[in-house]
Amino acid sequence: MKKIFEEYKFKHGKVIQNRLVLAPMTTYSSNLDLTLSKAEERYYHSRAKGMGMVITAATAVNKNAQAFERQISARDVRYKDSLKRLATAIKSNGAAAILQLHHGGRMNMPGLYPNQDIVSASSVKANRDYAVVPRELKTSEVYDIIDDFTNACRLAIAAGFDGIELHGANTYLLQQFFSPHSNHRTDEFGGSREKRAKFIMTLVDRVLQVKRDENADDFVIGYRFSPEEIEEPGIRMEDTLYLVNELAKKDIDYLHVSLGNYKATSIHDKDNVLIATRILNVISRRIPLIGVGNLESRDQLEEALEIGYDLTSLGLIALADKNVSAKIKNNQTPSKVFTKNSGLPAPLYERIKTWGKGLESRGYTFE
Repeated sequence: MKKIFEEYKFKHGKVIQNRLVLAPMTTYSSNLDLTLSKAEERYYHSRAKGMGMVITAATAVNKNAQAFERQISARDVRYKDSLKRLATAIKSNGAAAILQLHHGGRMNMPGLYPNQDIVSASSVKANRDYAVVPRELKTSEVYDIIDDFTNACRLAIAAGFDGIELHGANTYLLQQFFSPHSNHRTDEFGGSREKRAKFIMTLVDRVLQVKRDENADDFVIGYRFSPEEIEEPGIRMEDTLYLVNELAKKDIDYLHVSLGNYKATSIHDKDNVLIATRILNVISRRIPLIGVGNLESRDQLEEALEIGYDLTSLGLIALADKNVSAKIKNNQTPSKVFTKNSGLPAPLYERIKTWGKGLESRGYTFE
């Protein structure tokens, strides 16, 4: 039986102290120059305590990757010191540090900086009130963005991170290339499902090559994905099962499914089979799967491991309670009370307060 507080070893040798992962959560709290702020540094240091692994907030790989205000960046060597501080803050409290690499594509908030260039796989507007029609990337620009991701991966290694996670979820650029809603291309990166997956597969191959070039043998490479889209046409479970099967053939270290509930079933296929079960059946133990979504207690974490997840990712509960790992280990109930002295950066704390009834329905309150 898998146990929460036992060591976990990835296939390339990296060992983490337990199966708890801090989920990647946006802080909106960088300095104005998009370097790590002191408040973020303190936040990551505090939340790393007792975790096996910490995945950072989405980190922009180039200028037009930036999706929201005050998002940390890994666009070039100028950000190395900032990234080094981030890796150190996490690792100094015993957790492995994973840098999530990201490009927002058509989901970028307009007006973040002068002459902002919002791009995507095709010139198709997202179904969001704030969204604008993006500019379709030229084929050469797609390869440029792949270069930006690989350069950010190289920078992560130099800054002392234990790994990276490619952010292919939550409707951002990698997902936009795979989605039939946002990808209407007629070049090598569009058309059939296989061609729509080419951006992702090429990127994965390239970051694996960086890892080899840098002799970073135990450097962890993960991939995060959202299994379905509400759009029509959009990504369906059949598409995702194809994608995870192809990713499982690659020499990466884990897959990380993005779900609102770790026991979620398909929003389109009315078979009542857990999404996790369908994914696990396809990957067939070839690659670890991280589960996430409404994991807030020891019982839920143990149930997630019983379902078949290899690692468990904590989100909201870890924001509310900086001692969540110790409390779970001691069979105590983590706190669902947000306080101003909980170690959250002020912009993040204030943003969480606006979430309202969604938090209340799950028992979260504010002091």
